[in-house]
Amino acid sequence: MPDRIHVIGAAGRSGSALCRTLADSGIPYVPVVRDSAKWRALGLPGERRAADLTDGLSLADALGDARVVVSCAHARHTAAILAAAPDQARFVLLGSTRRYTRWPDGHGIGVQAGEAALLGSGRSGVMLHPTMIYGAQGEDNVQRLAALLRRLPVVPLPGGGRALVQPIHQDDVTRCILAATAIDWPGPRAVVIAGPAPLPYADFVRAVARAAGQRRPRIMPVPAPVLMALAPLTGLLPFVPRITAAEIRRLLEDKAFPIDAMLGTLGVRPIPLEEGLARTFPS
Repeated sequence: MPDRIHVIGAAGRSGSALCRTLADSGIPYVPVVRDSAKWRALGLPGERRAADLTDGLSLADALGDARVVVSCAHARHTAAILAAAPDQARFVLLGSTRRYTRWPDGHGIGVQAGEAALLGSGRSGVMLHPTMIYGAQGEDNVQRLAALLRRLPVVPLPGGGRALVQPIHQDDVTRCILAATAIDWPGPRAVVIAGPAPLPYADFVRAVARAAGQRRPRIMPVPAPVLMALAPLTGLLPFVPRITAAEIRRLLEDKAFPIDAMLGTLGVRPIPLEEGLARTFPS
């Protein structure tokens, strides 16, 4: 029988996806959540333990008997989790490739701090840095994009959408987490997890439209400063999702990563984008 897994952030998107897989596989787990009502609404088995990640005492109480700790909460809480967990525990922590951005915001800076806390701790474990995750229940990446494509006659993209993306399906994120829990890490590591190959963002947009059963979108190159200046207007238009200037700026940045460690260390080969989108938009 595998070690019981304490899952921090079990009521979130990646956390709940992991708990569903654990329940289906008969692997024992302890959901560690702050919002009890949100956890109950999921209808998943497991006797939850309440903990606030800003309250060290409640977190230490929830993790008191933990041997394997998975955190799907924001990586900025890494130091608190390490301090609260028993000395013998090993860790699988979810970060983000925002850690590598040229334009770090609060999210990216928090991931950088979390990675530094793990790598400086000497503890046994890994921080997994996923690229953009799609395919989770309630995620707002490809679903929001598909909703936007339905409403726009043309799709304005900075640079025509030439920057590279390498999205990863939630199923692969879950597989990577499970694989990482089975490894007796000799010390702290950080590993990027991503889709099988990068592609231009414009091609990603076309793939989403195709999977959602929509017409082929017309891509219109627009200078990024123009789109960033217009971004606040999306908050005033009820027929389009809100888009921030920071999101537009990130569309200028290549987000392509080698996945050697994902393949070799974790033993997980990610599914092709077309297959992942088919799972996301079932016919």
